[in-house]
Amino acid sequence: MAIKFKAAVVQAAPVFMDLDACIEKAIGLIQRASREGAKIVAFSEAWFPGYPWWIWLSPTAHNVQHFQRYHENSLVVGSEQFKRLGQAAKDNNIFLSFGASERDHGSLYLAQFLFSDQGELIQGRRKLKPTHMERTVYGDGDGSDFGVFDTDIGRVGQLCCWEHLQPLSKYAMFSMHEQVHIAAWPSFSTYPMAYSLGAQANLAASSVYALEGQCFVLAPTATVSPEMYEFLVENETQAELISVGGGYSQIFGPDGQAMCEHLPEDEEGLLFAEIDLGAIAVAKSFADPVGHYSRPDVLRLMLNREPHNPVEAFSSIEFEEQDNEVNDEQSESD
Repeated sequence: MAIKFKAAVVQAAPVFMDLDACIEKAIGLIQRASREGAKIVAFSEAWFPGYPWWIWLSPTAHNVQHFQRYHENSLVVGSEQFKRLGQAAKDNNIFLSFGASERDHGSLYLAQFLFSDQGELIQGRRKLKPTHMERTVYGDGDGSDFGVFDTDIGRVGQLCCWEHLQPLSKYAMFSMHEQVHIAAWPSFSTYPMAYSLGAQANLAASSVYALEGQCFVLAPTATVSPEMYEFLVENETQAELISVGGGYSQIFGPDGQAMCEHLPEDEEGLLFAEIDLGAIAVAKSFADPVGHYSRPDVLRLMLNREPHNPVEAFSSIEFEEQDNEVNDEQSESD
C-alpha cells in the first residue's frame, strides 16, 4: 500500500540571534503542526538562531561586531538545546527537519538536522559549499553529508538553499531514490535588484527539483520580522537592500506542481499538504533520471562520500610497521 500522510512547512521569523527563544518558539510551531495531523514539519535554513543577514548588508570588518553573539547562540550537537528539539519531536510524534547555524568548537557550519518521530537523530549534515558571503561565516561540509534515509514516511533527504542549483549534488541525491526532500531556504526579501536571489527564481528551483527527481519537496522559508529589520538596518543604503517579509514557503508534488496556497510574505504560519507517495510511481513512469531515463554509458557521476578530517590520528607502532613493510618490499625488489 502507498504511504499517505500530511506534511507541514513553517513560514516564520526566528527570534533573531537568541537560541533559547528560538527553541521556545519552534516547540510551539511543532506542537501546532502535530495537532493539525502532520507527520513531518520542516523549518528553514539557519532558523536557529536566524540567518545572518548582516553579511549581505555591510563589509566583513563591520560585521565582526556580530560574530561573538552569533557564535554563542549557534546550536551545538548534543547540547541541552539540541536535546530539547529531539524531545519535542518525540513528544509530538512528528518527524522534524530544521536548519541551524551549527557550532563545532571554533567553527560554524550551515547545518540541517532530521529527527524521527521518536526523537532519534536520523541525519545531521552541513552545506557542502556555503554561498558567496556565507563563506565569511561558515565552513564547508563534505561528501559524507549526502544521504537519503528510510523512514516510516518514505525515503527522506535534505539540502539547503543554492545546493538546489548544483546539478551534480542534485543528481547524487536522486541516485539514492529520494521520495521526500526538504529544501530549506532563508527568506527572499534581500537585494531586490537581484532576480536570482528573489522568490520567483528560487521557488522555481524547488519546483524543478521535484520535477527532475520525481519526489515531494518541502520548501520552508523564514521571514524577516520588523524586529530583525530594525536590528539589521542602520542607514538608507542598507534599507534599500532588505525589507520586512520574504516568506514564500511551499510544498511541491513529484510533477513539480505547488500544493499549497501562499501565505502573505510577511505573515507567519504553517502550510500543509497531503502526501501520497504512490504518485511518485506515475511521475517515474515518465522520466526516472537514475533509472530508465539515464544513459550511464555516456554520462556518470563520481561521488566521494568519505569524510575529510583535518587531523588523522595514528600510532607510532602502526607507522613503524608500515615503514618496515616498505623496506621489505624494496629489499625483495633488489
